[in-house]
Amino acid sequence: MTETKSSKPGSTEVWITGIGLATSLGEGLDTTWDALSQRRINVDEKNFAPYVVHPWAPVNFDIQIPKKGDQRQMEAWQRIGTYTAGLALDSAGIKGNNEILARMDMIVAAGGGERDLAVDTAIMQAAAKNNFAPGFLNERLMSDLRPTLFLAQLSNLLAGNIAIVHGVTGSSRTFMGEEGAGVDAARIALARIAAGQSDIALIGGSHNSERKEMLMLYQFDDFNLRDHFAPVWARSGKPGFALGSVGAFLVMESRAHAQTRGARPFARLTNVVADQARRKTPGEVTASLQSLWSKLGKLDDNGAIITGATGVEPVTSEELAFLRQHPDFAIRASGTAFGHNMEAQFILGLALAALSISRGALFPPNDPTALEVEMSKAPSQIVVAGAGHWRSEGMALVEAVK
Repeated sequence: MTETKSSKPGSTEVWITGIGLATSLGEGLDTTWDALSQRRINVDEKNFAPYVVHPWAPVNFDIQIPKKGDQRQMEAWQRIGTYTAGLALDSAGIKGNNEILARMDMIVAAGGGERDLAVDTAIMQAAAKNNFAPGFLNERLMSDLRPTLFLAQLSNLLAGNIAIVHGVTGSSRTFMGEEGAGVDAARIALARIAAGQSDIALIGGSHNSERKEMLMLYQFDDFNLRDHFAPVWARSGKPGFALGSVGAFLVMESRAHAQTRGARPFARLTNVVADQARRKTPGEVTASLQSLWSKLGKLDDNGAIITGATGVEPVTSEELAFLRQHPDFAIRASGTAFGHNMEAQFILGLALAALSISRGALFPPNDPTALEVEMSKAPSQIVVAGAGHWRSEGMALVEAVK
């Protein structure tokens, strides 16, 4: 097991003051909360059969990305992320506040971007017909790909588009590494603000599930949920993740900065810890999660855990073994309602935790195995946990502001 990485929070209290969510269940906090309360799930078992996905719920992109030219030069994952970042800025009350946006840190968790399948198909068809004259490939790449593409879109273009569209022009970082990227985005943002290196930050990620090339890629290692949907904890006989389309962004800031501008918090982010078990022998993920748990800080009895459990094996069974060591905690798997969102999965968990604390309730269980149970009291602490489908474990403590 590698050395655990921690946010090492200082004396500065860090608040979550803005939440942007746009998912397969719709956009906005009220819509999300209503869907969770009604145990609603939006899945597509047909258009990408045999694979199951949680498709994007359409929005009016003009609201957050007013220029059509900006929209056209983005692929779906960038539009989702840029749109949702705008929702987070609106939620925090800083949309259009140029003084704050000009010094606002931005940390984005991003994948490698999307392929242009039409161009890929045309090139492969030409090759299959032996119509592949010298210089053909270079000519097609130069004439068919838009300027923002280099075979696949560059990962830092999401941050670039957020800067262009919304004016977030402080320091910018983009992390890659699937689920671990989202953990590190939160960990670094918390550490910077807690250490006094930053006052306010925008963090987040986005994922587009409706990508045939990614479904193909993940199927090479048998990761995809196939044929029919089942909640995360009910997939043991037929494991896999159902990819989800989601944008999840947060505004985080120091308590003093928020109070100066009169902002109200959803919750406090107290700690974020990360690890990367080698996963060479059974039980390493369970041990990694238990080690992270011990580093979170003082936990209340009868709390709650929101996990980004994937449904993939063997990691889900190992995560389940960890969860069973804490039977007094009410568990919720975000993947049941939202699908698996890779880079955005952990940040989605933070958003759901902060939203639950602000609403004074944990959203109801949606699990036929009875692992998830009702929580009658208002949560004052929620642990956000996640074990990546292939690598990376992370954990965070989200608390009510006192």
